[in-house]
Amino acid sequence: MEPVLAAAERIRRLEVQGARNVAIAAIRALEDLARGTGAEDRDGFLRELLEAKRILFASRETEPLMRNAVRWVISQVEGSRAEDAAALAEAVSSASRAFLRGLEESWASIAEIGARRIKDGSVVFTHCHSSTVIAILKRAKADGKRLEVICTETRPLFQGRLTAREVLEAGIRATLIVDSAARSFINDADIAIVGADAITSEGNVVNKIGTSAIALMAREARTPFYVASELLKYDPATAYGDYEAIEERSPREVWDGAPEGLIIRNPAFDVTRRDFIDGIICEDGIISPHSVTEAVRRRYPWVFELARP
Repeated sequence: MEPVLAAAERIRRLEVQGARNVAIAAIRALEDLARGTGAEDRDGFLRELLEAKRILFASRETEPLMRNAVRWVISQVEGSRAEDAAALAEAVSSASRAFLRGLEESWASIAEIGARRIKDGSVVFTHCHSSTVIAILKRAKADGKRLEVICTETRPLFQGRLTAREVLEAGIRATLIVDSAARSFINDADIAIVGADAITSEGNVVNKIGTSAIALMAREARTPFYVASELLKYDPATAYGDYEAIEERSPREVWDGAPEGLIIRNPAFDVTRRDFIDGIICEDGIISPHSVTEAVRRRYPWVFELARP
């Protein structure tokens, strides 16, 4: 179980950032576990996978893409006829390759679709760091469009600096602002595009803390606000009555060495209501957040089947 425990710790410590990268790390951990398994039969192998699932799920509360990925890979192994360890390990690898191939195709589609929404000469406002948003910006640049990006610094861990660096490396002009300056700069933007960590059955979006405030500012400033996300970030548990968990992280991220007795709250995410989202840029196109459950059910029906209570 060592590769799974190591991956879970890296995810927990934010050494792996971004929902897509977390899902990939979890899948790679399953592959490593399968290759080094000590299980003597199919039942033992499946017990190892289920224990790995428990460990990975506990590493981050707000990671439905990772949970959907792990569920799907395990379901493919359970549905196979493999019996010995080598065949079962190959079933894990085959399922992992198939999932990652689909994820890569979705990512490329989102980049192409999102880039069309960016006009030549546009100023794009974004928050935190999203590899999907970066892919859209790079595609727009590759399509010959001139653009500029305004990035928030995104406290307390400053993921916006990573966005600014990657944007600059792509040859795109970038401006970094402190989070509290967002209202002062949102009027300068033609469009706001953020990523997502989770999408609920109501079409609400869970993303880095501060996203909901930016959505409200964008509405007041009449700046279109879009979310770029794979549909597999949909959390099927919310369709069965659960609320999406909001991870709260260590107060030390906010103030290491704070005065004794001071209460510090550090939620990692917040919820942006669907009413403030102009569209979700996904592999199905640009869809209304109101129709996201229908889109997921049409494209990935297994998401609901594998998460059924």
